[in-house]
Amino acid sequence: MKVGVVGCGYWGPNLIRNLIETNRCESIYCYDANPRPMQKVSRRYPSVQLAGSLEQLLDASDAVMVATPVLTHCQVAKFALERGKGVFVEKPMAASSAECAELIELAEQKRATLMVGHTFVYSPPVRKIREYRDRGLLGDVYFLSSYRVNLGIHRHDVDVMWDLAPHDLSMFLYWMQESPVRVSATGRACIGRLPDIASIRLEFPSGAIANLEVSWLAPSKLRRTVLVGSKSMVLYDDMDVEKVKFYDRGVLQDSPTTFGEYQLIYRAGDIVSPNLEVTEPLLTQTHHFLDCVETGGAPATDGKLGLEIVRILEAASRSLKGSASFIPVEGQTSAPARLFAFGT
Repeated sequence: MKVGVVGCGYWGPNLIRNLIETNRCESIYCYDANPRPMQKVSRRYPSVQLAGSLEQLLDASDAVMVATPVLTHCQVAKFALERGKGVFVEKPMAASSAECAELIELAEQKRATLMVGHTFVYSPPVRKIREYRDRGLLGDVYFLSSYRVNLGIHRHDVDVMWDLAPHDLSMFLYWMQESPVRVSATGRACIGRLPDIASIRLEFPSGAIANLEVSWLAPSKLRRTVLVGSKSMVLYDDMDVEKVKFYDRGVLQDSPTTFGEYQLIYRAGDIVSPNLEVTEPLLTQTHHFLDCVETGGAPATDGKLGLEIVRILEAASRSLKGSASFIPVEGQTSAPARLFAFGT
């Protein structure tokens, strides 16, 4: 297969590296409107061919991976889909839900692969937690909480929610198999004009709630998520050697023995850290994209998942501008709960 990568800045070289590691590409092309990052790619990966224009890259490629700024995702992906190319586009899928819907419709018309780069769905720890959920080990999920903070790069095209929150939102939807119906967000721009800290609260049709903290202003890097269910609890710490810890713990309400007496029983069982596959999620994701282009199969992180996450981000942005009020997520209703097949 001949694959082109559009955008050679921060993330594009990682896509190129993984395409090379798959050992499945006859040719790899790259293009960037700025020639300087293309020269860096050429020095690091001499086998990669530099395209003189986007049109030249598309003419030479069977499939395209897009790693340009978010505001250009729709334009570049649309250009490729119109030519019948399989398209992988980095998260978030586009700058608006309308653009996402346009890309989904176009991909269906052209019968072309459309996949979104929600890499964590391909991560062994995240998939292990999905396994716990599918086996019923967690019971009913009560709530999720996540922290994704660091002293990070302040972006100029999107705020901290659009930059960092898609990671956790993709995991939440993958685990819960439903989208939130309401979103509330608070935050502020401490440095520059775009919010660089934010807190997001999500309410799911099943009754579960989720709280997400994202920040570019923190003294240390933290990637920590907790799921609490009626039967057990799970901790996912991406910065820890033991990334997943399953806590066989919970609280039960005992039947009263006298009028007005209610007793809580605290159950403290084992803590298990499972043995996880040692694979790079980005490489797994890249193989999956190539498989989908070759076979016509549906990507685990398809355009529908990308659209759902952009809808949530749009609702969070409206809430952030409207005094943190709860905003309904477009296309969602409180009942019945919508069932998805994300990542199946």
